[in-house]
Amino acid sequence: MVNVSDVKNGLRRNGRRIQQRYFAGDDRPILAYSVVLGGYTALVGLVGVIGRARGVQLPARFSVQDTVLLGLATHKASRLIAKESVTSPLRAPFTNYEGPTGAAEVNESARGHGIQHSIGELITCPFCLGVWIATALTAGLVFAPKVTRLANTTLTAIAVSDLTQLLYDGAKQKDTD
Repeated sequence: MVNVSDVKNGLRRNGRRIQQRYFAGDDRPILAYSVVLGGYTALVGLVGVIGRARGVQLPARFSVQDTVLLGLATHKASRLIAKESVTSPLRAPFTNYEGPTGAAEVNESARGHGIQHSIGELITCPFCLGVWIATALTAGLVFAPKVTRLANTTLTAIAVSDLTQLLYDGAKQKDTD
């Protein structure tokens, strides 16, 4: 019979050895990264299992319009979660405030150790967060396409509005120079 405690201890030892070799002494939370990666994999797997159980059919392909909306919505949602001032309460348990960094955005750094630090890195990085958001929005297009298209259209409109605001401010600044 397999002793669960022995397996856990063996995995921890192996993880520490890999971490020491890979990071050459740097204190990086590789085991916590593994937990976050495992969480992502489990969620994607769960969505697949639910879809199969419900008999959901994958589309043969997504339209160009859906793909463009998905890309722009992913960009806006990832920046909204990772950088916007108003979403800082969501990040606060995992980050330290560093200061403002542009139009309604803040710069934060991950704090703590282990899982707290790895979640802090994930939720302050729009590039990292984009993978999770694109996956969720893509699943939404399969499970609830009307609602997801509405959300994608809204997020895309906000992204276009943001760009327009920045272009307008830039044009005003050129007029005063």
